[in-house]
Amino acid sequence: QVQLVESGGGLVQAGASLRLSCAASGRTFSNLAMGWFRQAPGKEREFVAAISSRGGHRLTTSVKDRFTISRDNAKNTVYLQMNSLKPEDTAVYFCVAGQTVYGNRLSEYDYWGQGTQVTVSS
Repeated sequence: QVQLVESGGGLVQAGASLRLSCAASGRTFSNLAMGWFRQAPGKEREFVAAISSRGGHRLTTSVKDRFTISRDNAKNTVYLQMNSLKPEDTAVYFCVAGQTVYGNRLSEYDYWGQGTQVTVSS
C-alpha cells in the first residue's frame, strides 16, 4: 500500500553532514506519519526520528542536537538532515511510515523502506 525508497547515504568523515531522503508512493503522503530508524552492525534496530502528518516531531536523545527531520508533502518526501556525524551514527537507516502514530516503537509503523547505508569514519 505504501512504498518507501531511501537515498542519500554514503561514507563520510566524523563531523561531516548528510541529508537522507525518503520518497513515498502508494498512499496519500500528507496523511502519513513518517520516521527514521537505524540499525548498526550486530545491534538491534533503533528509533532515530519521526514526524507526524501535521508536523509534530521527535528525535532520540543521542541525535536531537545534531539531526533534523522534515517533510515536503508536495514532493511526497521526508528528510533527515544529519550534522556533526559521529562514528557511532554508522548504520543502515530505514525510512518508515504509519497511519497516525509518530512514536518510537517498531510496532507503530506499518511500512518500511529497504534502507540506505551511512558510514562515518573517525
